[in-house]
Amino acid sequence: MLISTEIQKYICFSEHSIVDTLKKISDNKARIIFVVSEHGKLLGSISDGDVRRWLVDSNDLNLNVNAEDVMNKNVQKVLVGTDRNDILELFRNGIDVVPMVNSSDHLVQLAFQQQEGFFIGQREISEKSPSYIIAEIGNNHQGSIELAKELVDHAVNAGVDCVKFQMRNMEKLYKNAGDSNDDSVDLGAQYTLDLLSKFQLSNDELIEVFNYAKYKGVEPLCTPWDIGSLQVLEQYGMRAYKVASADFTNFELLEAIAKTGKPFFCSTGMSSESEIKETVKFLDGLNANYVLLHCNSTYPTPYKDVNLKYLTRLKKITNKLVGYSGHERGISIPIASIALGANVIEKHLTIDVTLEGTDHKVSLLPDELTQMVNQIRNVEEGLGCDQSAREITQGELINRENLAKSIVAKVDVAVGQVITRDLLEIKSPGQGLQPNRLNDLVGRIANRNISQGDFFHLTDIYGQIEKRDYNFNRPVGVPVRYHDYRKIIEGTNLDFVEFHLSYKDLEVNLNDYFDGHENIGFAVHSPELFGNDHILDLCADDEIYRNKSISLLQDVVDITRQLKAFFPKTPNPVIVVNAGGWNAKGFISEDDKKIKYQIVSDSLAKVDTSGVTIAIQTMPPFPWHFGGQSYHNLFVSAEEIKEFCEQNQKVKICLDVSHSMMSCNYYGWDLYDFVEKIAPYNIHMHIVDAKGVDGEGVEVGQGDVDFTRLMLLLDKVNSGTQFIPEVWQGHKNGGEGFWQALEFLEGVGK
Repeated sequence: MLISTEIQKYICFSEHSIVDTLKKISDNKARIIFVVSEHGKLLGSISDGDVRRWLVDSNDLNLNVNAEDVMNKNVQKVLVGTDRNDILELFRNGIDVVPMVNSSDHLVQLAFQQQEGFFIGQREISEKSPSYIIAEIGNNHQGSIELAKELVDHAVNAGVDCVKFQMRNMEKLYKNAGDSNDDSVDLGAQYTLDLLSKFQLSNDELIEVFNYAKYKGVEPLCTPWDIGSLQVLEQYGMRAYKVASADFTNFELLEAIAKTGKPFFCSTGMSSESEIKETVKFLDGLNANYVLLHCNSTYPTPYKDVNLKYLTRLKKITNKLVGYSGHERGISIPIASIALGANVIEKHLTIDVTLEGTDHKVSLLPDELTQMVNQIRNVEEGLGCDQSAREITQGELINRENLAKSIVAKVDVAVGQVITRDLLEIKSPGQGLQPNRLNDLVGRIANRNISQGDFFHLTDIYGQIEKRDYNFNRPVGVPVRYHDYRKIIEGTNLDFVEFHLSYKDLEVNLNDYFDGHENIGFAVHSPELFGNDHILDLCADDEIYRNKSISLLQDVVDITRQLKAFFPKTPNPVIVVNAGGWNAKGFISEDDKKIKYQIVSDSLAKVDTSGVTIAIQTMPPFPWHFGGQSYHNLFVSAEEIKEFCEQNQKVKICLDVSHSMMSCNYYGWDLYDFVEKIAPYNIHMHIVDAKGVDGEGVEVGQGDVDFTRLMLLLDKVNSGTQFIPEVWQGHKNGGEGFWQALEFLEGVGK
């Protein structure tokens, strides 16, 4: 169960129109909205089902009616503080979201069935979210508000989610009123009192630092060491709390924090398992939103005493999220804790490990904190998911084709001949059936003539998909190479072909492939890889490299103009270009992107494009460059594409649906909104599916694209725009992948 106080996107006012209400339901993805009065009292709810029933029952359909006229007034609700098991029982009745009200019936929280966790501000803390990283500044500011703000800056630069401080009322907290000169106390306590008396910030100073943290875009968090400090923090509006290990058994303070209704973290240092279980039972009885942090309160903690595997036991004890608060040296332990299920990480931050105080020597320096955050995010990305079957990634598919082996014909095999083992052998590369399909192939009847050395394919087991004439309301083509052009298009009514050029194709004699006038249109896809491992990049920082790219693109344009002599049906052919803007290290800043776009514009101005049209391809966030993944920065965003095309009106766009689907998945954009925005500049399309953020060119209909919705939209905003089904490895086995895709697309909407 996930409880959130961030309820704004899940509520509407009773006087809102049903149109506005439906939009909010669509935006919040929860399929429900809760209707409240102007004073925040819960009045009812509107779900997808409520809207459908209203539509069916309405004699006079009026979309301007108020939400209160459509809402379900018998909404299931609970009081804040209701026993957790009672809420879980409601979920078993098919409810996904339960509104939680106070004694005045004001809606104050929502309980979601989906998983354990909560929100701090807009930041979700759950199993599915990135770990919540806390930079513990504590008293490492040495009593200086300037140093406190400097530490906040370092934390922000490191990329943490939160900066944490401590607030205590010394006079009320210590039995000697916090007198550091009291010689009756033990040496350790006297040392601690001395540090606190010197390095405390006042409450007003701490609040100033909290506000500074918010201004810098990071969540402030504070540990109240006493109830008086908690009251100060409540008056300020602190959104979450941290309980120190020293207070893990202080039920009075724990109860006061729990009754705020806000989420909090508890360190478990200096506590036995029996004490942990006792505190868990106490907090669960209060329906508290908490996360326990495994911790060893030794400064520094020897590695042998960390016992990181206890995280898995702690999770079983709490049945909630868990985290790790570290006092060991270095960053390896908190990074490793991610792999053992930590959802929250806390680590101390300092500017100098030699400063006075116990925390400094176990704290990270700013560059170490940055390194830790980056490596945690890398580990999170690498952990993946154990809830789904293993799939071959796009990079593996590329390398599998290059490195693996296939079943090939040892001799010529005639159509109608029985395929026996002695006709087959295993050879590289892996462009055909994998060797483990050998027994499936033996005994089959050959459904085609197979030359010695040819690959076998799935269609040799299950039967071929026959190419044929296709019926689309726009020009349709397929990608081809010079050598397979005629074989691919034979027996079809395709309108054009898209020549996917390699850099070697720029050196051939076209008369060796074409004779006279070809009765079909054409387009060209420029190579991205050229000789000497040169990847086309029209905005490369290196001027020599960039000029080489410009020269190579001019060669492509010149070849395209030569092709026009053989393909007179296309007087102004499209050249699809990947213009560059990728980076092997990471995404670049917005300012750097603007500079790169201008360089692309300047580079294109140096290319003589008379008689052709350049169409820059929309790009994915993580392109594959010949087996390696990089980060793409340009021609990814619809807004940026629109701005570029308006400033460079001769340049057009090739919509690659697979690329843009992956970008939309990564950035949370809507693909269909994306398509509509770039439609005025889109003159050529690669229509193909995608999965996730880097699953490029999967079989059409097997990925994330809603093709029914897409094709209806394209009929509206890009009617008549030509397309090809650019299925990865679609050319194999006589274009089998293309015919499968066209078969599917032709049937969409019928």
